[in-house]
Amino acid sequence: MPALTRKEVEEIALLARLHLGEDELARMETELGAILEHFSSIAAVSTEGVAPMTHAVPIECPLRSDDVVTWTDAEQGLAGAPKREGDLIVVPAVIGGGE
Repeated sequence: MPALTRKEVEEIALLARLHLGEDELARMETELGAILEHFSSIAAVSTEGVAPMTHAVPIECPLRSDDVVTWTDAEQGLAGAPKREGDLIVVPAVIGGGE
């Protein structure tokens, strides 16, 4: 796999919203190129006959049944809420200076 060009590293930095100096761009050009080279060697390994897996060790992943539940009032729907304010579920603020 060909090494990354300076322009490609600059585009990646722009997409990642990173402001890199000249020395950082040069270092990233080398380091990202080495990472891509490593991935190309991994991609060259034959995986034919290897079953896909989600974990490195066997693990039981029980799923609950997906049952439709009809509530007759808001109280039933909010019964499991950890914190409530009237008919609303209170959650931590994620954007700007709230509680």
